[in-house]
Amino acid sequence: MTQKFQNKYRIASARLKDWDYGSNAIYFVTICTQNREHYFGEIIGGTMKLNAIGELVQKYWIEIPNHFPFVQLHEFVVMPNHVHSIIEINRKTADAPQLNGDIVKTPKLGVSTGKWKPGVLGVIINQYKRICTINARKTNPKFAWQSRFHDHIIRDFDSYHRIEQYIQNNPARWKEDEYTSP
Repeated sequence: MTQKFQNKYRIASARLKDWDYGSNAIYFVTICTQNREHYFGEIIGGTMKLNAIGELVQKYWIEIPNHFPFVQLHEFVVMPNHVHSIIEINRKTADAPQLNGDIVKTPKLGVSTGKWKPGVLGVIINQYKRICTINARKTNPKFAWQSRFHDHIIRDFDSYHRIEQYIQNNPARWKEDEYTSP
């Protein structure tokens, strides 16, 4: 990878090539703070205790469906330096496949333009990070997210259940978590 943009090396996309991230699907998403700084609170006795910024991050996550009515939130947890969530895009249109409790098992492939369309997962996460940053910096001007986020397309119920359990147990397993230290 030798291409440069604005005199910096470009980082290859972590997104699945040719996947339509606006299509009906369920995703496991992890969003980390820059340098894994602990901005959201602390784990005490296996339970996450949110501070003021952590409460903002939780509040704005819960509000996502108010701005994107085709989004349904499933299990999520705010940790000291990251957020884990299961988020579902489920547009109820005549041409969109209905999930009806079923989980997508094969990717919907399409033509990738390289540009974000309104309502795709990246736009949803970007807007969430934006509102959190604006308000968190009122409390701590140094607050920042990592520039990217991790996503995984959930394709079956076993995977969904495993990820759901992982999110629920994340605070209790904090000392073993790869995101513990900055």
